Amino acid sequence: VPAGDGKFYLFANEVYQDGPVGKVIATAPAGKDAVFSFPLAYNTAESNLDRKFIVAVKQNGGWVQVSHEHYITNPEALAKFTMPRMQVGIKGYFPDMTKADVYADAAKLGVQQIVYNLPIGALTGSGINYVYDGQTYSFNAQTVAIYDAMFKQWNKMGISVTLTLLNDNSSPADLKHPDSRNGFAGRGYAFNTAEPAGVKHLAAVAAFLGEHYSGANGMAQVDNWVIGNEINARTEWYYLPSTNLEYNVSAYIKAFRIFYNGIKSKNANANIYNSLDQEWQRKSNPGCFLSKDYLDQFNADILREGNIDWGLSFHPYNTPLYDPMAWRQLGSLLNNTVRTKYITMENFHILVDYMHQPQFLAPNGKVRDISISEIGYTSSYGEDKQYASLAYGYQMAASFPEVSAFMYFRQTDAQSEVNAHLAQGLYALNGHRKAAYDLYRVLGTPQAGPALSKASSIIGTDVNQLVASRAVHTR
Repeated sequence: VPAGDGKFYLFANEVYQDGPVGKVIATAPAGKDAVFSFPLAYNTAESNLDRKFIVAVKQNGGWVQVSHEHYITNPEALAKFTMPRMQVGIKGYFPDMTKADVYADAAKLGVQQIVYNLPIGALTGSGINYVYDGQTYSFNAQTVAIYDAMFKQWNKMGISVTLTLLNDNSSPADLKHPDSRNGFAGRGYAFNTAEPAGVKHLAAVAAFLGEHYSGANGMAQVDNWVIGNEINARTEWYYLPSTNLEYNVSAYIKAFRIFYNGIKSKNANANIYNSLDQEWQRKSNPGCFLSKDYLDQFNADILREGNIDWGLSFHPYNTPLYDPMAWRQLGSLLNNTVRTKYITMENFHILVDYMHQPQFLAPNGKVRDISISEIGYTSSYGEDKQYASLAYGYQMAASFPEVSAFMYFRQTDAQSEVNAHLAQGLYALNGHRKAAYDLYRVLGTPQAGPALSKASSIIGTDVNQLVASRAVHTR
């Protein structure tokens, strides 16, 4: 498209603006290539950190866009609170913080990581004032104190923390996408990337969390951040009424980049993940998206608009969820090809191989970090099957250098899940310690041999040989 006056104009748009409608912040001579320079104005009312940029030319008295949208891709260059990561091994779990001996129990188990949830609405309140981009925001001092104490104790034990950020019904209206504020009763809602006040509030939340949990200056440390939960499960965990995949992914990516920029601009070593479930090419709920389709669209949009070092958080549960045999799933639901309906630990290599494709590589050319941030196995059909499934699942995860976490869900059964035959805890509701507990205690240690032999006898073949073969044995 010819430039009427021989110039390219760089527009800085808010995330909810499309086309050449924002502010012109720089110009350059029109040509095959162009370089623009402009002030970042970080942490001011005119901050460009979260804005998206387009190039336009003047033509016939108007503007014509001549580039894709593009975002800042190196927010870590700003970070002043960067600390070394604590992560040392993949073994983790979702702790039961109601247990009086939760920390002592974690030490006995030898977990190296924990994952926990933070409903963003819990930050609503007063007691902490935080100035960001020229505005003062208030956060709930009581909530923050609870999380501070929890995370500092995990840190003291040398245990790495992963925090999943949820936008549930407790969130204030301005943090929920306006399309999702239609009365729909879900467990999770899309973050607000469509309104000025909501976008600014979201950016302040991201910056506050990134700074406060950087580990610097005696603060607690969160190494890993998961933005939302199972975002492809639209009507369950990341609600928007639209059934259009591109629209939903675009809305999520806008929020993802706000959190990515906000956290990484404080702590360069933080890892930021999306979150997908195991429904690779089959929906159990017609209101959801296939995780493969969502992953493909997410990656394509990120590449087009500025590649960043995002990580993949995946939940490769058995299918159905209550199936007790991780090592021999139903042949009607999964196979050993990329066309499989589900991805579980039995065919997890398909996902890992998929992430090795050139178009999925991180900006440094390496395979992206993969976190199994949620996985569990039921004892509803016998503790022996739970035992064997956990041994198989953990050993499979440990066999992939691309996998940074195996987060067992959960420490203690939940009644609602038990009712659905999902007694996945290492402890029963009555406090009974299941056989899987003793197994998990030794997994990943030199003492694992006898426990793995027991698992092999339950399975009927050597579990390590089964893992190494990458074979898919269905029933």
